[in-house]
Amino acid sequence: MKFLRLVSILAILCGPLLAAAAPKGERVLVTAHSFHIFVAPRLATLAKAAGIEGHELVAAQMIGGSKVIQHWNLADEKQKAKPALAEGRVDVMTMSPHVYLPDEGIDSFVELGAKQNPKLRFLVQHSWTPWDGWEGNDNVAKNEDRDTRPLDQVRAANKRFRENLEAQV
Repeated sequence: MKFLRLVSILAILCGPLLAAAAPKGERVLVTAHSFHIFVAPRLATLAKAAGIEGHELVAAQMIGGSKVIQHWNLADEKQKAKPALAEGRVDVMTMSPHVYLPDEGIDSFVELGAKQNPKLRFLVQHSWTPWDGWEGNDNVAKNEDRDTRPLDQVRAANKRFRENLEAQV
């Protein structure tokens, strides 16, 4: 009798957890440069591991070292992103501008995609600053060099980099 009571209590407490369905899969569009394109094929693996059914990579469009505007201006015969958005086949779009913002391509893709799917979500992975914000010829050769930089030096270099960008606009 004690065993039956214990099983009943566990069923009442754990039942909602076991019955909870995994979220519905997303239809994903990735536009990227080389520091972001690796995301595209990994999403299916992550969705599967989480028990998410129906994940779909609608398209992955890569241009090395690109800004988002380059994806927007891509020739029609190479264009994967615009048709997918125009047809409303996308739930989530990722973009990866290369260093310089603002990027008119982001606005253009959002405007096009939101017309067909107002619930479309857009994710932007901004690139890190060149050489992690170090100035001059101070190239980071090894991860250990990057990991041992004093934080105040990193912040100061990034502040100067942002100020230089703002002065260019």
